[in-house]
Amino acid sequence: MILKSTEKVLGLLGPSPSAFLRNCDAALLGENLKDFKHRFTTGLDMTAFLVSISAIQKEYGLIGNYLTKLVESRPYIESLDVFAGEVLSSMKMLGSLSGHLLPLPSRGSACKRLHLFMRWMVRNDDVDPGGWNMIPSSELIVPVDVHMHRIGIKLGFTSRKAADAKTAKEITEGFRVVSLNDPVKYDFALTREGIQKITECELFKELFR
Repeated sequence: MILKSTEKVLGLLGPSPSAFLRNCDAALLGENLKDFKHRFTTGLDMTAFLVSISAIQKEYGLIGNYLTKLVESRPYIESLDVFAGEVLSSMKMLGSLSGHLLPLPSRGSACKRLHLFMRWMVRNDDVDPGGWNMIPSSELIVPVDVHMHRIGIKLGFTSRKAADAKTAKEITEGFRVVSLNDPVKYDFALTREGIQKITECELFKELFR
């Protein structure tokens, strides 16, 4: 069911999700996604999310352009909060009460998915496709999950027990000392080792001895 639902959304978005959002038809989208179900997310939730994102896309050309405008007038993390808040408010007006699709940084969670998305869209190398060169990579926050949290503790970047927003900030500041302009540079390499449980490499032997 999950696979079929995911395939349905990907089929709708087509080869250019950006172009799809610029020409999004709410009624047609709702009809196509009425049977969508992915864990706690219903067709109504996904329709409201895409329609809300579409409104920003239509007004600013790119979601990245809107975020850039926000970053120019306020701190980066506050900009993400304003962006998420606007999308969630629009979703609520469309009948969706689902708040888990886009987290609010101001609520204190690590917001891993949001920071991971920003890493994908801002950085440009063999791992991250990039595209939003209007936002500097120096602003990014490390996407913290159980693996990065564990690594952050071992590296001495944080001693906090909860993998929350404060922990993500501390870990980011730790990496910023190593890579001032690109603090999330090592995220993929380090978390992949943890996810795949490859603890026999020299790095992990050094960290966890």
